Amino acid sequence: MAQPFVLDVLTLKVSALGEYDRLLTVLSAERGIERLAVPGARRPRSSLAAAAPLCRLLLQVAEGRSLGRVRQLQVIRSYAALGQRLETLAAAQWLAEVCLLLVPSGDSVEGVPQVLLFSWEQLLALADDQELGRECLAQTLQSTVHLLAWGGYGLPLDRCMLTGAPLDPPLGQWDWHCGFYPADGFAIGATAGSLMGLNPSELALLQRLQRERLPRRRNGVLMGPLTVWRRLLRLITAWLQEHLGQAPRSLSLLDAAATAEAGPTGWPGQRPSD
Repeated sequence: MAQPFVLDVLTLKVSALGEYDRLLTVLSAERGIERLAVPGARRPRSSLAAAAPLCRLLLQVAEGRSLGRVRQLQVIRSYAALGQRLETLAAAQWLAEVCLLLVPSGDSVEGVPQVLLFSWEQLLALADDQELGRECLAQTLQSTVHLLAWGGYGLPLDRCMLTGAPLDPPLGQWDWHCGFYPADGFAIGATAGSLMGLNPSELALLQRLQRERLPRRRNGVLMGPLTVWRRLLRLITAWLQEHLGQAPRSLSLLDAAATAEAGPTGWPGQRPSD
């Protein structure tokens, strides 16, 4: 009989399994996405009742015929507070779905749990932000860009798909634009048949999502108006649909959460988007 093993996991999804058990969908660096049975977790006063979504857990797992079975668990950190606000809940659900689409089962996925954990921490820190919807949307899109790059589906943000020329947006030159084509990428000057055209500021903002931190002004205020962040959400959703076959079902929730508050209508010197 195989010996029990220990997993450091992030919980993405929890559902009922039978009358008293729970089915836990988790992400770990060692085994990717995995579904585990948690016996008796729904019983009153169960020692395994802490098997909940949006947590970092240390599990002792025994192999089963079809599912691993959790024998013991320890809560390292709970992120349940993300579920208390629509904006953070929508962001967390979107990122969980992206992980489920991207990450294989049973394979090592070093780096992915760190991206998700960093995002959860950043979202928690936004709890009292006056522009929570815009901040959550930006953080979600940046984490999605990083996850896509890890999975080999990164947005081709360095070269024009037609000429191979560098995608260096000339800020302030409003006659410059590029077209976005979900199947192939970005084409300088081309918009015929594209999903949308991007001006220099929009492309520059999208490119900066590849960095570790969100783009901010010197006073700490997030760059980009809500209208542009919503356009980038549409762009990234189309890329996911094209290359992964589907988009997260929480799209409408994420967009609704972002628009639940009044955001700024533009940034200095920006013309309306096409």
